[in-house]
Amino acid sequence: MSTARWATAFSARARDHWTPARTAALADGKALLVPPAEGATLLRALGLLHRDASMPAPQVRKYFQIQHMVTLLGPALAALRARHSRLVLVDAGCGRSYLSMLLAWCGRHRWDQVIEIVGIDRNPALIDDCRRRAALAGLDDVMTFIAGTVEDAGAHLAAAPHGVLSLHACDTATCDALALGVRLGAELIAVAPCCQAELARGWAAKAEAGDAGAFAPVWRAPHVRRELGAELTDVMRALLVRAAGYDVAAIEFVPSAHTRKNTLIRALRQGEAGGDPAARAEYEALVAATGGVGLALADRL
Repeated sequence: MSTARWATAFSARARDHWTPARTAALADGKALLVPPAEGATLLRALGLLHRDASMPAPQVRKYFQIQHMVTLLGPALAALRARHSRLVLVDAGCGRSYLSMLLAWCGRHRWDQVIEIVGIDRNPALIDDCRRRAALAGLDDVMTFIAGTVEDAGAHLAAAPHGVLSLHACDTATCDALALGVRLGAELIAVAPCCQAELARGWAAKAEAGDAGAFAPVWRAPHVRRELGAELTDVMRALLVRAAGYDVAAIEFVPSAHTRKNTLIRALRQGEAGGDPAARAEYEALVAATGGVGLALADRL
């Protein structure tokens, strides 16, 4: 069966399944950016709808997670859309590209604006899967996927992107996305960090060396240093990006019941006024106060 025939057949199945009552039960009073009957091929391509067009509980959580993230980014995206007739967004460490595929779909079906996506990931198998799913969703004309490192993304772009996104890129891959966005001068950078372990590794090395200091009790407690290190990593990231000339906010983008990795760092470029020296000074003071272990991102910015 051709992709077009499959899309027609599956859309009909979804319309039959998603009766007004089922849709209302799913929404539970919330506004649905992509009602299942309307965005059936997209949701099937993302693995959120099953073959019978149903959406089991685990997929429901992901469905609302990515929709809520688009809602949080809405004002920043609206400002970009007002300034540019065509948007180019880089999905750094794209994985399965849930967020960027939804954005490309919204550009076409909600906002009447072309949103081009360049997704990049180290895993060639994931990239092949993203290409397949973009074709299923009818978005392969606006989505390009590249197997490679985030650092190399600029070489694949004809011009600087308007935004850089990264959803749950692990550990220092989030820093790679932040560094890329700053280096390319992206107007919007939005990352949802995951598995932040750089500080914890540095603190563990200090514990093994027997170093003393006010933070030594944290260094010696594996669970505590991992959890506190993750939170402090994001504070440090926000300070460094602010120092590079961005207005930065770190916000909860989904309730912790959905995922503990629920912080969104959203950065908007502040014209050509330059960076914020006070933010860099705050970063340096925080590093000193916690034992002298900082982020490699500091040198990259």
